[in-house]
Amino acid sequence: MGVVEKGIQVIIHRKKTVSPALPMQDHWLPFSNLDLLLPPIDFSVFFCYQQQGGSSSSMMMMETLKKSLAQVLVAYYPLAGEVVMNLAGEPELFCSNRGVDFIEAYANVELSQLQLHDPNICFENGLISKKKDGVLCVQATELKCGGMVVACTFDHRVADAYSANMFLVAWAETAAIPKHEPLVPCLRRSLLLPRRPGHYDAASFDKLYAALPPPPITKGEGGGAKPKHDDDDDDDGDDDPINRIYYITAEDMDLLQSKATSSNGKKRSKMEAFSAFLWKILARSTSGADDMIERRRCKLGVVVDGRSRLQSSSSNSMESYFGNVLSIPYGEATVDEMERMSMSQAADAVHESLSVATTKEHFRGLIDWVETRRPQQFVASVYGEDPGSTAVVVSSGRGFPIKKVNFGWGRPVFGSYHFPWGGSAGYVMPMPSMSREGDWIVYIHMSRRHLDFLHADHEATQFFRPLTPDYLRLSI
Repeated sequence: MGVVEKGIQVIIHRKKTVSPALPMQDHWLPFSNLDLLLPPIDFSVFFCYQQQGGSSSSMMMMETLKKSLAQVLVAYYPLAGEVVMNLAGEPELFCSNRGVDFIEAYANVELSQLQLHDPNICFENGLISKKKDGVLCVQATELKCGGMVVACTFDHRVADAYSANMFLVAWAETAAIPKHEPLVPCLRRSLLLPRRPGHYDAASFDKLYAALPPPPITKGEGGGAKPKHDDDDDDDGDDDPINRIYYITAEDMDLLQSKATSSNGKKRSKMEAFSAFLWKILARSTSGADDMIERRRCKLGVVVDGRSRLQSSSSNSMESYFGNVLSIPYGEATVDEMERMSMSQAADAVHESLSVATTKEHFRGLIDWVETRRPQQFVASVYGEDPGSTAVVVSSGRGFPIKKVNFGWGRPVFGSYHFPWGGSAGYVMPMPSMSREGDWIVYIHMSRRHLDFLHADHEATQFFRPLTPDYLRLSI
């Protein structure tokens, strides 16, 4: 049977709100200053499971998911709450034991037929539910072949990818080992309190972050900007963002890293090499877009997790901290400058732009900077609308725990983040591959124009390979 190309029909069997097995008294959990840097947007994670031998029926699998979810929510109770606005006009987390919306569904399609390279076809059209209320929404979809897709949508203001990974591993371990005690998340907001008096480099943070504009009138069901689909009637053309998933071989990554070695012999990380390569592709795809191309600028942002930077020698609390601990430094250059750079020079530029956000003082200063500007909310500048520039943000999903998300019926054969955030800046998330050691899976949310160039550029097509059932070893 062939690959599904026009979307699939998903039938919703039932919806249930799963509450913590041991609810606690209602209380408020304030957002940290770093949480306040996130606008009201959602991100999703999904996992694909093949049918396993044995007695596990889809009904048993659904019940296992719901029962273990109720158990793990005792420790991860913020995910069972809801975000509300306080009198100061800032969001706060109301830990109300509201619960998590859990959707049971069926899709008359086999796992090998899913067009995983193009998430717009299957996941945007039924396999991922838009979160309507609460902090977390889960959809478990039984497939015709007996496999299953488990998709989770999180409110980004409550959890970053690191926090979501902690929860997913704890949930899976709770399901697979009923008596297992999951890792208890750290919710001590005092770890991220501003200093008195505060101290920060105002010029640096004024550049990295911009005031958040009023929300648009038209919103998607989840409260964030409504993502575009391939078949939308109001398709505006080449600048519409779409989603694609690729894989990169370990050999190609090693070769790219060697090309990124600095002129003085300094070896760059694979993330720095990957980001530099993507930056140069972005510049090439922008070249020729208008008559003033020399004035157009390309921005590359890289998400930096601050947990290791804020870690105290006397405590390991930051390792299990649940919330947002992110900063997004960025570099920018004209299209002409990027095209003239060698790979090693581009990697050096990435390294330099990252260096401002790799210290404890940077994150402490960012916390202090936000404090002086509350209740005004801010967002990373690289995400902002800028007619004179093109931008992409790279977030590291190399810690994606796909091998650990086993609910008791085997490891997933595939999984990915999904973040169609709706803005004009591109978003790229590299992750480890389950199919081949050392390979990368790369989720890309970018304008159609830039992705069309990626598919046409010889160097890019040798590197970014569309995800196929063959690569995942799924028989068709």
